[in-house]
Amino acid sequence: MSVALITAGSAGLGAAAVRVFAKNGFRVIINYANNEERANRLLEELPSLSTLPADNFVAIKADLGSRDDINRLIKESVDRFGRLDVIFSNGGWTRFRGMDSIDDNAYEEEWDHAFNMNVKSHLWLMQASKKYLDETEGAFITTASIAGVVPSGSSLAYSATKAAQIHMVKALAIMAAPKIRVNTVSPGLLLTEWATRFSDERKEAHLQKTKLKRFVSVEDVAEQVFTFAKSKSTTGINIVMDSGFIL
Repeated sequence: MSVALITAGSAGLGAAAVRVFAKNGFRVIINYANNEERANRLLEELPSLSTLPADNFVAIKADLGSRDDINRLIKESVDRFGRLDVIFSNGGWTRFRGMDSIDDNAYEEEWDHAFNMNVKSHLWLMQASKKYLDETEGAFITTASIAGVVPSGSSLAYSATKAAQIHMVKALAIMAAPKIRVNTVSPGLLLTEWATRFSDERKEAHLQKTKLKRFVSVEDVAEQVFTFAKSKSTTGINIVMDSGFIL
């Protein structure tokens, strides 16, 4: 049976992806950073969505900002289920600074942390899992952002590092070929817990700028992640899901 590892998987888009993969017969590993209770609540939900019993789902704590923790996460995942078919590398980080002032966006420690989480964590995860994904001819999928396509989002560091992530994914698709497909998805504003940092006015302005006059749902993005996982013919692609925000 196929195995999917979902990082940052206990809430938001990660949790939506966990549910999609469970519904489609995958054994699922939920990675979480701190909130064990939330991860366990999601675990308890999965057998009701799947034809598989509860022992086909597990939660593993790991800090995606630590290369050692990423290596341990992959080892524990393979030790538990014996294989990896799909990795959804969903981790990321930002601090809200807006996109108006250079001075507000010039904190070196924030740039370092954004680059570590939004770029390097995906590279380390890909490197650690490559030999297992080679064996299964699997898929590696990351979460980027429309902020990496056009200057926008929560901060300049976030926007720039998401652009770097999208560029890196294309290179990884070349390096991981011919057996592994590597793709990324770039959502618009998702109304997850993180979006509460945006004011109601800012959220409404975003909504009005979308051509479809709707926010992107985590369920829609999770279904696209699953489509990437299933497709044997797609690699090196970044799909923008923004309700027409950047048109």
